[in-house]
Amino acid sequence: MDSEYTTKTGWLCLDFANTVDWHASDHPEESLNSYADLVGWAEKVGIVTADGAEKFTRRSAKTPAEAEATLAKAIKLREAIYGVLAARAHGQEIPADDLGAVNRAAADLHARSRLVVKDDGFAWEIDAGEDELDSLLWPVVRSALDLLTSADIVRLGQCADADGCGWLFWDTSRNRSRRWCDMGDCGNRAKVRRYYSRKKQQA
Repeated sequence: MDSEYTTKTGWLCLDFANTVDWHASDHPEESLNSYADLVGWAEKVGIVTADGAEKFTRRSAKTPAEAEATLAKAIKLREAIYGVLAARAHGQEIPADDLGAVNRAAADLHARSRLVVKDDGFAWEIDAGEDELDSLLWPVVRSALDLLTSADIVRLGQCADADGCGWLFWDTSRNRSRRWCDMGDCGNRAKVRRYYSRKKQQA
């Protein structure tokens, strides 16, 4: 991974897509229930500093309708990114609606980006002020675009938990054999399930 928009655990867009527990089940558990939750997540993954998070929080308190609209926008974006990445992880046809939503976000991002000079060349920089509540989302969009156009996207995986965990992950194993979001959680549950299934067959 050489994208600027990654985190300590993987790609930023995967962290965003995983802000729902049991995403692939019929009982998903939402973690972004308010704009404050979105700001808290952004601070946790390093999009904003603690001071920056406070500024967003104060700004959102003054414009609650805008904050609510931004949260709805964030959730729609997350679901579109999740739909595209989950389909790609399984080699399935990409849902047209989800791809369309990601493309619209990409167009918005392009309109907010500018080319800047760096010591070693040029780079794209997102030109969005902190007074824009949705500016928290632009690094996520950039991360998704970087991942989807990366040759290493073959390392994208989705938890194989039978109960519908649905978490997306970045497979760093040598032979890309990872199946679970966490071997100590979903992996262990599957191991226990197989154990009792064998015991039942032997009985």
